[in-house]
Amino acid sequence: MNIGEASRASGVSAKMIRYYESIGLIRAPLRTGNNYRVYSTEDVHRLRFIRRARDLGFSMPETEALLALWQDRTRSSADVRAIAVQHVADLEKRIAEMQAMTDTLRHLVHCCSGDDRPDCPILNDLANQRDHHGH
Repeated sequence: MNIGEASRASGVSAKMIRYYESIGLIRAPLRTGNNYRVYSTEDVHRLRFIRRARDLGFSMPETEALLALWQDRTRSSADVRAIAVQHVADLEKRIAEMQAMTDTLRHLVHCCSGDDRPDCPILNDLANQRDHHGH
């Protein structure tokens, strides 16, 4: 199938397919005599795998490691689990950081009267030079 068909079948844009090829995440496809890329069903499976890993927030290096483990029939599931456990911890940390940002902004919005006066606690906070982590 051509790149458009592979894109539709996998849910990965043609631009991203070309990018994944350029970084070696997927192999360069076979080419026809007129130099069109030709993708196999296996290529589409790899692209779907990559898309799902990326949808779950795995980084490119993590996705590459998972893809290698997926293709390695001698892998240990513990290796896969370790990557997933670390990713869960990273996501939980990011959630906590985003919750702290939300709480701070919610407080600043509450403190801002939102009227026609120029005084604004939101801008005052953004202009404050001190580091909010106590540094």
